[in-house]
Amino acid sequence: MRMKTLLASALAAPAAVVAFAGTSLAQENPTPPPTPMIVGGVPATETYSWMASLQSSSGSHSCGGTLVGPRHVVTASHCGTPYQVRIGTTNRTSGGEVRRVSGRQTLGADVALLTLSTASTRTPAPIATSAPVGSSTRIIGWGQTCSTRGCGSAPVGLRQLDTSILADSRCSGISGASELCINGGGGRGACYGDSGGPAVIGGPGSWQLVGATSRGTAGTCAISPAIYGDVTYFRATILRIIGGGR
Repeated sequence: MRMKTLLASALAAPAAVVAFAGTSLAQENPTPPPTPMIVGGVPATETYSWMASLQSSSGSHSCGGTLVGPRHVVTASHCGTPYQVRIGTTNRTSGGEVRRVSGRQTLGADVALLTLSTASTRTPAPIATSAPVGSSTRIIGWGQTCSTRGCGSAPVGLRQLDTSILADSRCSGISGASELCINGGGGRGACYGDSGGPAVIGGPGSWQLVGATSRGTAGTCAISPAIYGDVTYFRATILRIIGGGR
């Protein structure tokens, strides 16, 4: 049975219960928490002004997200509504700026748009107009660095992994029009805690958002490609909501 989500169970809100390979992600023993880093990635090589950590009131990380407007963050629908987000830092426990979340809209294909109570001063990520198959992409997050649930300690540093967009046929269970198949396997890919985090194209100073981490296609992380919500599919809707023309 394929992975339903990449949500980090112990880092999520206590009420969050998500199926994974037929089991619950609700943590049976709340300590210690599972790790939050990308499997096979490297430490972030830059501070992404738009990178967000979705957090509880105590600052515990649950999912990633991307600032796309002063008061809006794109994430995965299954991440729910967090208490706050920390934006624009490589350290999920400090730096950047913290904003309370005041609302959430579900757009479809496991993509949601969070509304912040006050505007962020960080530079948002523009949304790409398309996500062509074969494009190089970078995935970023605080998800596990090992492929099985609860398999390590919980680092605080942001990770990244350079990969690519695959044909839809490479991802079992994908909804082609509104989802992306992102290359993974061989010990490289997104895992628990990366949910909602970005897949971007471009390069330093010109990154553009194309996807939001949704789920894997196997019961273990980083052994096969992963499915991302295609944010470019919802671009017009998002821009209308946030009132921007980027």
